[in-house]
Amino acid sequence: MENKIYAGERLRRLRMARGMTQARLAVMLRLSPSYLNQIERDQRPLPREVLNRLCALLDVAPDYFAESDELRRLGDLREALANPVPGAEPVELAEAHAALRAAPGVAARFLALHRAYRALEEEHRALRARLADDGPAGPASRLPYDEVQDWVQSCLNHFPALDEAAERLFESGGFSAQTLRTDLERHLQVRHGIAVAETLREGPDSGVLWRLDRAAGRLLLAEEVAPESRLFYMAHVVGLLEQEGAIDRMVAGAPLSGADARALARVGLANYYAGALMLPYRRFRAAARELRHDVERMQRRFGASFEQVCHRLSTLQRPGEEGVPFYFLKVDVAGNVSKRSSATRFHFALFGGACPLWNVHQAFAQPGRILVQLARTPDGSTYLCMARMVGGGGGYLSLPREGAVGLGCDIAHAGELVYATGLALDDRQAPVPIGPGCRACERADCRHRAMPPAGHRLDVGTAERGLLPYRIARPGSPGT
Repeated sequence: MENKIYAGERLRRLRMARGMTQARLAVMLRLSPSYLNQIERDQRPLPREVLNRLCALLDVAPDYFAESDELRRLGDLREALANPVPGAEPVELAEAHAALRAAPGVAARFLALHRAYRALEEEHRALRARLADDGPAGPASRLPYDEVQDWVQSCLNHFPALDEAAERLFESGGFSAQTLRTDLERHLQVRHGIAVAETLREGPDSGVLWRLDRAAGRLLLAEEVAPESRLFYMAHVVGLLEQEGAIDRMVAGAPLSGADARALARVGLANYYAGALMLPYRRFRAAARELRHDVERMQRRFGASFEQVCHRLSTLQRPGEEGVPFYFLKVDVAGNVSKRSSATRFHFALFGGACPLWNVHQAFAQPGRILVQLARTPDGSTYLCMARMVGGGGGYLSLPREGAVGLGCDIAHAGELVYATGLALDDRQAPVPIGPGCRACERADCRHRAMPPAGHRLDVGTAERGLLPYRIARPGSPGT
C-alpha cells in the first residue's frame, strides 16, 4: 500500500514563496479552494495525481514533498518530550505525530526551547565543575552551533545562489581542476590585489592555518597546509571577498537568534562556496555518475580530499539536476558529531552518542580503509553506508585532528554506487539494525544499548537477567 503524503506545511511555504494565493493555486491545480485548504491543513493527504501536477507547475522534484523532514522532526520531538520529568507519562508516537502535523510552528518552538534548556543544563554543570576547581567561569553553551546545523539541515545543505555563483566563476574564469591552484592565485592577485604566500610560520600548536592581511594585500598560509586544503582556503577567501552581500542576505533571512550563530553561519556559507568552487556542480555531478560515486577516483580527478568529496556529494540538490540524496556526517573518536546533514529520511539524534553498530565508529580501528555496510533504521528504511577515517598528519609532536566521515543513501540508489558491488542487496537478513542513538532508538530487543530508550517504562523484574539489567516494558505491562 502506498504511503499517504501529508505535506501541508511544505505546500503552504512553497505557495507563499512563489507569491500565490490559495485560490489561484487551486484553480491552476484544478481543485476547489476548500479541498486545497484541507490539504494545506493536513486534513487530507496529497493525492499522487495532484502531486505530479504540483511538481510540474512549480518546477520542484517530488522529493520536495517527501516526509524525510517531517520524520526527522518527529524523532527530535519524541526525544525532547522524553526528557525525564517527574510524574510525566511517556508520549505515544501517534500523539507526537498528530501534534507535529497540527502545529509545526509550535513544535519547532518547543524544540528550540528544549535545546536552550539542554544548553543551559550543560553550562550549569560546567560552571559547577569550574567552581569546584576554583577556576574562571565562562559560557559553555553549544546552542549557536546547533542552531546553524539545524538551519543548514532545513535547507537540505544546498544554497543555490552560492552554488551558481561559484560555477559561473569557474566556467567564466577558465578554471580547471588540473590548474586550480594557479587559477585561484591568479584570480586573487588580478581581481583583488592579494598575493598568496606560504610565510605563516607560527608553529603547528598555534592552530592558525591561514591569515588574510588586506592592508598588505597578502594571504598567508601555514607551511604544513595540505594541497587540497590550500585550494579550499583560497576559495574560501574568494567567497568572503565576492559573496559577502549574498551571504549577509542569507544569514539575515535565517532563523538564528544571536550574533554568535550568525557569525558561524557566515563561516559555514563561505565554506560552502569554497566547496562549490573547487567542485563545480555540473562537472562534479557528471563525474559522480560516470565514476559511480567512487570517492577516491573523484579525489584524484578534482584534487580534493576524501572529506571534501563526501561533503560535496551531500549538497547536490539543485532542482531538476539532483544527485543521489545522501546523508553526511563527521565524528571524532569520542563520538562527538561536528558535521551532519541529510537529504534522506535518515535521523540523527539530538543528544548523546550515535549507534555503536554504525560503521562510522568502526573506521577508527581500520585507518585508510573504506568500510561498507547495509543498515536498517527503526522506521524500516535500508541504507547503503560508507565510512572512512580522515585527518592525521602534522609533525611528530603535534596532536593530529582525526575524525571519521560517513556517507550513505537509501538502498533504492545503491545501483548508482560502486560500493554496492558484491553486496546482497535483496537479502532481508543482510542489513545491520542501527538507530539514531540509544535515547532515541525504538528497538526493544537491542543488546548493544548503553541506556534505555526515552519515553518507555522499564521492566526490571528480578526473576531473570539478560545482558541488560532491564527490559523495555510492552504496552499494558506493569513496569516500574
